Parts: sequence; C-alpha cells; structure tokens
Amino acid sequence: MRFSRNARSGLSIIFIFGLGIFLGWGITLYYVQDQLQKPLPTSSSGDNELTPLKMDLFWEVYDQIANQYFDKSSINSENQLYGSIKGLVNSLQDPHSTFMTPQENQDFQNNLEGTLKGIGAELTMENDNLTVMAPLKGSPAELAGLKAEDVIYKIDNTFVADLNLFEAIMKIRGEAGTKVTLTIIREGIADPFELTIERAEINVPSVEIKYYGANENLAYVSIYQFNENTASEFDKVIQELLLKPVQGLILDLRYNGGGYLDVSIDILSEFLEGKKVAVVTKHRHESDNEIFYTNESARLVNLPLVVLVNEGSASASEIVAGAIQDYKRGIIMGTQTFGKGSVQTVEVLEDGSSLRLTIAKWHTPNDRSIDEVGITPDTIVKISDEDAANNIDTQLNSAVDYLEKLRKRFLER
Repeated sequence: MRFSRNARSGLSIIFIFGLGIFLGWGITLYYVQDQLQKPLPTSSSGDNELTPLKMDLFWEVYDQIANQYFDKSSINSENQLYGSIKGLVNSLQDPHSTFMTPQENQDFQNNLEGTLKGIGAELTMENDNLTVMAPLKGSPAELAGLKAEDVIYKIDNTFVADLNLFEAIMKIRGEAGTKVTLTIIREGIADPFELTIERAEINVPSVEIKYYGANENLAYVSIYQFNENTASEFDKVIQELLLKPVQGLILDLRYNGGGYLDVSIDILSEFLEGKKVAVVTKHRHESDNEIFYTNESARLVNLPLVVLVNEGSASASEIVAGAIQDYKRGIIMGTQTFGKGSVQTVEVLEDGSSLRLTIAKWHTPNDRSIDEVGITPDTIVKISDEDAANNIDTQLNSAVDYLEKLRKRFLER
C-alpha cells in the first residue's frame, strides 16, 4: 500500500511484477571502517534504548577474511559494506524492511516506471514463506490457478528458501511470452505441485460494475486495486448509480491487495457522512502517530451496503472494510482478510542505495490492529471446493440474498 500517488511509501509496495536485482561494488575499506566505528545515534525523540554495538568481533572476522581467505581477488570492500548493511536490516526479521544497493534501487525504479510484465500476482513474505496475497483478475496467475495463501516453494529450479523477497520476485518476473514454473504448497493438498505460467504484460481493470436482483436494483461494484485511476473510475460509477433506482450496493474487495492510501480514503469517503477517522498510524513514539480523515464528500450515505472480502483482501482494502465495520455502515461478508497492516517508508541514501523500513502499524478507527490479524467479517461465508469448481460464487449470492431480504423488509413496513 502507498501513502499517496506522489509518495511511494505505505502499507506495501505492490509486488506484482518484480523489483530490483541485487548487485553492488566498490567503496574503500577506510569508509567501511569509519562508518562502523561511529557511536550509536540518539533518536530524534531523545530515547536511546538500544545497546551500542561491540565491533571487536566484526573486525576480528573481517581481519581473518582479509588475511586468510584463499581467493583474495573475490574480496571487495564495497561488497562487504553492503553485505553488512543487509545483514543488519535482515536481523530485524521483517520481510518488509529491506536495503537495496544503488544498482538494485535503480532497477527497482526502472521497473516502477517501465512497462510491467510478469504473472500478475501480489506477493509477500509471511513466516519466511513466499506467499501469494492475491492473483490479479484475469492475470496469467489467476488463469493458471494460483490462489491467495499459496506458498511458492520453488521458482523453476531455485528454492525460495535461498532467496529474499526481491530476489524471488525478480526470478518470477520476465519478458512477456516466456514461462516460469512455480512449485506450490497449498493447504489441503498433501504434496507440492507445479504450475507453469506464461508471463504477459499486465493490464488490470480498476473498477467494474454489474447489476443484480429484481429489475437490476442491486449494484455490484468490484475494485481490484486502489491505483491512480480508481477514484475517477469510481466517480463515474457513482454518477451512473445516482441515475438508476438502485436499492443496495455490493462492494467487492476480494483479492484486492491494496494500493494508494489516499485513493482508498476517497472511496471510503463516499459511504461515511461528515469528517470521520479513516485510519490511524501508530509509530514507535506516540508523538509521531497520525490520523487520516475522510474528505466529507459522501454521496452513498443511505444506500444499504455489503462489502465482500477474503484472504486476498489486504492493506488498503482492509482499511476500507475495517472503517465500514467500525462505523456499522454496512455488513462485511466473506472470509478473514490477509492482515497486512505495517507502514513502510523508503529513503534514498547518499550513494543511491535505499532503505525501506517499517515505521508504523495501521489501526482502524476503533483502534483495532490490522497487521497479522486482518478483518473478521460480520458474516462468514466460504466458497466450497464444489461451488468453486462449478463457478458458483456463494459469497456474492449471499450478499444479493441479504440485500434482497433487507429491501423486502423495508417495503413491508
């Protein structure tokens, strides 16, 4: 998830198509030693709770490598610096905090700005497992049968255990028309199995609308991600709805892995009257906490609402669902959401490298943590394997039934 369309920081940068390649060379040993001997900095808030590093052991190992390692030509001081920094960040055991060398960071930026190609699946590291957050609608990943919460065990012949998140994604990403074979571990299936997926250029629709119910009086709006176009596309949907005798709305956020925070708040604002707390960020220091509000632009305040979620609903979609639930504005229906509620910032460092660091956690208006917990629906509705095999959308059907019954009760008054 991202804070805004201009600042690419937030709940999670969407790992759909792959990020940087890990390379990096050439700063002098003097610079390495000078930096590592610096005293531990004091935080901006004045608290210094960390124990200062004892660097004797580091330099002992460094000296042994410098003096005894067989292949002297493979020893590179800048490589050692970047490797040490990566080890420092990796010690946090937080897959969302990452250091990138200048080359990796440049590749990362190029991938963000260029034409994106891959399999169309949002990925994260969960308990050291490369885990599918959601396959994108109509993507090669979805068409091949990849599902949310699948664990990717191998990429072609490479074990994921030997890779970090960025390296794994770069192996999955590739030129359109080429293929990648993923070895999958799926709950309920005893043995790992392979899926071969042909990479493609991914063009994901942001918003789609359909109508259900008697006389098509129930609107169904699916939002696949909160991207640059979502707010304007949703505005067109609302203008269409206001011209129709719609008596209920189903907002489908299933397999919506997130996007820009400000866009998700734009969508949420259409359902909540007045200025309401949308989400709260809780930082290490309470004085840094932030409150984000709706923008008082609601046009769908009185329309009965069902929000569909599942295990592929993450980050920004969880913020929307959590606020709707906290304010009792609608019914949340489906299955437990993913639980991606950490906030990252990305700082580009002086040599062109970058540090992506978790700095906060998201909380709903009622102070519920999203991270590693998710949103529990008001009404649990699961899709059985049999219904899935027969393309029966039990969750959508339940939402339609709920709104139809609600409409009939209203008419009987």
